Amino acid sequence: MAESPNNAPGMFTASNPMIKPLRVIVTAGGSGIGYAIAQVFHSNGHRVYVCDINEQAIAQVREALPGIGACCADVGDSAQVKSLFEKASETMQGLDVLVNNAGVGGPCAPLEEVSDEDWLQTINVNLNGTFYCMREAARIMKAQHSGCIINISSASATTGLPQRGAYVASKHAVQGLTLNCARELGPSNISCNAILPGAIDNERGHALVEKKALELDITIAAAEQRRLSYISMRKRIDPAEIGQTALFLATEGRNISGQLIGVCGNSEWEP
Repeated sequence: MAESPNNAPGMFTASNPMIKPLRVIVTAGGSGIGYAIAQVFHSNGHRVYVCDINEQAIAQVREALPGIGACCADVGDSAQVKSLFEKASETMQGLDVLVNNAGVGGPCAPLEEVSDEDWLQTINVNLNGTFYCMREAARIMKAQHSGCIINISSASATTGLPQRGAYVASKHAVQGLTLNCARELGPSNISCNAILPGAIDNERGHALVEKKALELDITIAAAEQRRLSYISMRKRIDPAEIGQTALFLATEGRNISGQLIGVCGNSEWEP
């Protein structure tokens, strides 16, 4: 059997032409953390295919990252996930890395006020969507006896976050699925890890602080300081750091598996 590019250590660069480019799927790669992950892999010479539920975001990705593959897909729909993997694997002639980034924040409400609809939507996208994508990736990766699966969870799954029960529960479940699949897929030379981002320095992260400032009737600056005071390193995380961590796991860190890796500056608690 020919060796898959994912068996080779190191990064594909012009100065290291012996390393073949990896073939990477990033879900929800049209903006935020997903876009940062796609950009890191793309800038390091790897082949990337992204999906997103937002057609405009997909168009912007194609313009910003020439040569990238992209399509619209809702990961909460197993039929759309199957189509995504068929398109991506045909375009890239295989698959080496899956980054499960797609997710929704879910309802922000006391437990007793969370509707069935909001609960089920959060579980469907965050957990079912991750499962659907892992299932398709496992079929491809087991056949070639190599692969790397990276699931994006959240530091909130460790700290807890009142009134965000659906989100935290879904991310805990993703972590459990990650650990179990690391054991199950390891004999097929497939690694499986989860990255737990903390307070991200992006539009969504700052919007959450603005919302908290309104709730507490304090300034945005005070709300930001309050947020950072519960992070040991007292700073936000650049989305590119999540991308660099994913890239490391897919290249030099190929023997890292079954790990929940916090990229959060050590989130001690969330207010």
